[in-house]
Amino acid sequence: MPEAPTFPIRKECPPGACVCAREELLLDPAGDTRILRLTREEEKKLIERIDAISSYADLRKIGERMQALLGVALNITPSERGVRTVRGISVALAERPGLCRKTRQAIPAAVRKCLERNPEIVYALLNERDLLGGE
Repeated sequence: MPEAPTFPIRKECPPGACVCAREELLLDPAGDTRILRLTREEEKKLIERIDAISSYADLRKIGERMQALLGVALNITPSERGVRTVRGISVALAERPGLCRKTRQAIPAAVRKCLERNPEIVYALLNERDLLGGE
């Protein structure tokens, strides 16, 4: 039987409400359980941190920290056909076992709100991918 994690883990979702495969992840001795450290309280703190982002560097840093601490990648990609509003930017968390459905929706929604409040972050994102034409 695999050892139980020594850190607090996210409580299971109600049956049928999520497809996170939490139990299978806990039973897999080789499974990466870092994502389970994101309890509901920690998720609220993360969303508060995302709300406080004021620069593109801060956004990248949060993404890197999520990857390092939780093993989940934050993907932010502008549409190839052009971006007229923030809705033209795809914000998603990479699929992985243990990632709750609500978390997959809440974090990208918080990032999108941050982008709407801070258009300079959107410009930096587009400029990094040279979608502004090298300005």
